[in-house]
Amino acid sequence: MRFNYRIVFIITTLVFTLSTTLTVINYLTSMETTREQLKNSALPLTIDNIYTEIQKNIIEPNLIASMMAHDTFLIDWLSHEEDDVQQIVRYLETIQNKYQMFTAFLVSEKSKSYYTAKGMLDTVDKNTPNNQWYFDFQKAPELNEINIDYNTHMGSELIMFINHKILDSDYHMIGATGIGLKTSYINDMLKIFRQRYQFSVYFVDEKGKVVIAEQSVNKLQNLSDIPELANQLPDIIGKGSQVFDYNQAGEAYLLNRKYIEELDLYLIVEANVNNFTKLAKETLYLNIFISAVITLLISLIIVLYVKKIHLKLDRLASIDELTELPNRRSFHEQLAQFSLLKKRNNNPLSVIFIDVDNFKNINDTKGHHVGDKVLKSLAETLNNNIRKSDFVARWGGEEFVILLINTDINQGQIIAEQLRSKVANSTNLLSSNQQQVTISLGLTEVTNEDTIDTVLKRADDALYKAKSKGKNCIVSD
Repeated sequence: MRFNYRIVFIITTLVFTLSTTLTVINYLTSMETTREQLKNSALPLTIDNIYTEIQKNIIEPNLIASMMAHDTFLIDWLSHEEDDVQQIVRYLETIQNKYQMFTAFLVSEKSKSYYTAKGMLDTVDKNTPNNQWYFDFQKAPELNEINIDYNTHMGSELIMFINHKILDSDYHMIGATGIGLKTSYINDMLKIFRQRYQFSVYFVDEKGKVVIAEQSVNKLQNLSDIPELANQLPDIIGKGSQVFDYNQAGEAYLLNRKYIEELDLYLIVEANVNNFTKLAKETLYLNIFISAVITLLISLIIVLYVKKIHLKLDRLASIDELTELPNRRSFHEQLAQFSLLKKRNNNPLSVIFIDVDNFKNINDTKGHHVGDKVLKSLAETLNNNIRKSDFVARWGGEEFVILLINTDINQGQIIAEQLRSKVANSTNLLSSNQQQVTISLGLTEVTNEDTIDTVLKRADDALYKAKSKGKNCIVSD
């Protein structure tokens, strides 16, 4: 068995060494290529995926606000003295519910009334700080803007308003309309981007000012706050998509930007390269751990398999498959062991050789399957009728042998006669063969001068004499 464990140890070592070596090589390769893959593949692909989701989450509300600003109903309603307030309330309510927006609003330039799906909420006034957004927007040349502000009539939470100017046929501003989104909604969206793609996502305007970012995570106010980015700002604020790299506080970063025309903002996707190499290190440790676990499992399977094979081989080497009695090899070991004890303690020891009478005739006339049944039934009968201290084995063919412990030849004669009688009167053997089965027995006592060969030869000679005397009898020698 030692040899088997040695083989298991060698296999385990080889498997673990191979898997660990491959893991380390893969880790070194990953460290070398992570930056290039990040720059040339991951970032560009991710920014396109994020842009697609932004189209649904931010650009769609912007398009809805644009549609409202060009809606002839709104233009006509503002141009006709705002005569039916319920009409505009129902319109704003429909927009809000249809597109699942936090709010939809309209401000009239003429009356300065602020309408929502709940009715007229307020009147915008230059002297009210919370209304200053409208007058700033009125003066701005842009037709739309994104404005993050409070509205006391809508709660205490910051709201991102997407504002669009409403123009009459002479391109004069007659009001403003748009959509309001809770900043928590935007913040959750950016958080999902960060968790899903492992990148920081935010929006900047043409001056590099951070307009939309995840709260409490991204504290950057302007790209120019980072010296290396300040030098690259003219290139960053450009059309299309491009990757930039920079270092800050000893850490390497990659930055990809994409201009979002609908928002007139730049989508920034930023990756901390160290985070990705850290992930590679964690993956290395995880792979080594997994390799160790798999190696241990393989070793366990090999050990269990080897033990199973060993037990099976040991059983095949010591147990007779047909009768499930010990075989000749096992009997030799038992006889050698007890012969040695006899010489030490002078305890009596006897051996009985047994042969099934006329067994060849059983096989020839009734078939080997009947012969096998007879042998199995005989083995069961012998095993059930010997003492617990005795040892019965199949010698081979139709021959059996019994080692009688602490038994002289006279006691052995009594035991042998009991066995002969039990066999001759066995109903199981009669049922197996459809006629009586008898045995012949050769008995001998082991002496101090005996060897295993001399004992067995003497018992075999006694058995031969029993067969010659007419069978179904016992001969002692």
